[in-house]
Amino acid sequence: MALHFNKVTIIGVGLIGGSLARVLKDKGLAGEITGAGRSRETLELALKLGVIDHMGHGMSHAVENSDLVVLASPVGVFEAVVREIAPHLKKGSILTDVGSVKGGLVRTIEALLPAGVHYVPGHPIAGKEKHGVAESSGALFLDAKCILTPTEKTDAQALETVKALWHAAGAKVLTMSPAAHDHIFSAVSHLPHAAAYAMVNTVAEYNEGTENYIAFSGAGFRDFTRIAASSPEMWRDICILNGPNIVEMIERYQASLARIKKAIQHQDGVKLEKLFQSASVLRRGLG
Repeated sequence: MALHFNKVTIIGVGLIGGSLARVLKDKGLAGEITGAGRSRETLELALKLGVIDHMGHGMSHAVENSDLVVLASPVGVFEAVVREIAPHLKKGSILTDVGSVKGGLVRTIEALLPAGVHYVPGHPIAGKEKHGVAESSGALFLDAKCILTPTEKTDAQALETVKALWHAAGAKVLTMSPAAHDHIFSAVSHLPHAAAYAMVNTVAEYNEGTENYIAFSGAGFRDFTRIAASSPEMWRDICILNGPNIVEMIERYQASLARIKKAIQHQDGVKLEKLFQSASVLRRGLG
């Protein structure tokens, strides 16, 4: 299908929003790109870097006459943003997002939109521990997965258009329900981030005399906790919005740690090796 938008608005021109804007520019998929968000400093930098063409004077102004509007701000403000922009979205336009949480948030957004505006929820599985528009790249989504979570209300043509957009970005597009998305990513993304933050805090708070334990950390600690450098604001919102699923996964993780703890306490080397071997085989299979 021929893919081109006369005007695109990116709300939240950070790593993901900025990278998608770069894709649109690099591929010639947009006539013009307007950036919007809370930080004028970020928008000015995006403009200077050539990531966007214009800065919106407020989000409502920014979305006027846009064919495609992308929510790339923290998921915690999605509802407030949609409430503000909904009356200004033109009929026939597409609203999509890059949020890490779907579930009830999708239903909330659908209910806020006027008739004729098509919402396609999305989540590209790409990123870095560093964030911000200066880190954006048109190659960020190459060979990455992008999950779309349509509902019975999702317009079929709009869904195909958003699929084509992510294919153009180099992503592998998959679809699933919003509920399935949130349960899966509470395990493979949200739990690891919570664990990494907890690990850093645990070691940072542990001092022996004048020694700060974290100062002795090596490559293993840095590799395990790399994602703890991610945006605290973003992960706060994700944990609140996907709370029940994340709590379930934390409890499962605690149970797994408890099995290791028990084996250590009982000096059960056979059990420890079995637990470690199972995890090692699975991890090596990830590449």
